[in-house]
Amino acid sequence: MSPLLALIVLLVLLVLGVPVFIIIAALALFLFFHAQIDLSAIIIEMHRLATTPVLVAIPLFTFAGYLLSESGAPRRLIRVSDALCGWLPGGLSIIALITCAVFTALTGATGLTIIALGGILLPAMLRSRYPEPFSLGLLTTSGTLGLLFPPSLPLIIYAIVAKVRIDHLFIAGILPGILLVMLLAIFSIQRATHHRVPRTRFKFSKVISALKEAFWELPLPLIVLGGIYSGYFAVSEAAAITAVYVLIIEILIYRDIKLRELSAIVKKSMILVGTVLVILGAAMGLTNYLIDEQIPMQLLEFFKSHITNRYLFLIILNCFLLAVGCTMGIFSALVVVVPLLAPIAQAYGIHPIHLGIIFLTNLEIGASIPPLGINLFIASIRFEKPVLRLYWASLPFIAILLVALAIITYVPWISLAFVQ
Repeated sequence: MSPLLALIVLLVLLVLGVPVFIIIAALALFLFFHAQIDLSAIIIEMHRLATTPVLVAIPLFTFAGYLLSESGAPRRLIRVSDALCGWLPGGLSIIALITCAVFTALTGATGLTIIALGGILLPAMLRSRYPEPFSLGLLTTSGTLGLLFPPSLPLIIYAIVAKVRIDHLFIAGILPGILLVMLLAIFSIQRATHHRVPRTRFKFSKVISALKEAFWELPLPLIVLGGIYSGYFAVSEAAAITAVYVLIIEILIYRDIKLRELSAIVKKSMILVGTVLVILGAAMGLTNYLIDEQIPMQLLEFFKSHITNRYLFLIILNCFLLAVGCTMGIFSALVVVVPLLAPIAQAYGIHPIHLGIIFLTNLEIGASIPPLGINLFIASIRFEKPVLRLYWASLPFIAILLVALAIITYVPWISLAFVQ
């Protein structure tokens, strides 16, 4: 069987619903076999991945995120946001943006944000007289809004695949992430003012009460980031501290989670981790073959011969990554596409950290782009609305996110300002 025919067969299997990791692993095995390379090279690559010290951060951060999602943390986070921002024009929409961003950053699973918070926020927005299309569009596109904020799981995956420092990537995502939230917040304020959505009065006592209730959870980002950037502990140690801290406060202090429920939460979180690690391991073998065959270098020569302008390359890169984000899962896209694009982007003078932020921003937006963005289908099921209605509802928010993407792409300072 020729490589082209094998690729066609695998693409057909992918369309038929065969899991992505099986397709990637099968393609890697076939290509190594066809090139008469010992198949143990794939196992060696998987072993190298398994011995990567930072890999332990993935299951620990994911477990902590799932613990928070199953506890009363989402409700407490919404209450704090409401107390601080509810009096602003479009206050509830800003609350939705902030809580979705924080929740996605902590869990790393975009669909989980829509499922966990959508059922709370959509009825609240409709009761507050926000238009239904606006509310649906905001909550659908906000499902991926926190991917640039640490300790987002895709940030960690990109750092492993691209071989860049995770702490640098963590800090690089903060300003771009804030930019995305701010632009959407400005639009939300404008729409709320236009539709004369009523505001609530600011009450200092309400703020104090909400802060007291969430007292143990609010320091969590400071513990993670402060510990990493002060040098007290590494990323993997930060993940362990986060998991233990969340476990203690949710089981022993807040008592939102019973000990008998813990095994079910561990199971759900490790299913996601297992999926990510299997895809990552299979893709590493494929990546090894592509590098051995100098596929990235051939692509680089093609780009150099046809595209000499750096800005034109960035336009093509964004269009390609938006299509990838719309059609592929975030984790599959990271492990398959990053090794191909990293050397090409470097040849055009794009910093690897800046490329990571561009990459993740595209995947974040692509997850909500019609017709195949995964957020659209998850939201359709969660809100029990036709997916076509969500297409139209999401378009204004996607347009704003694309403006933010252009700024992030062509103003590298936003990503690299605090990277040494």
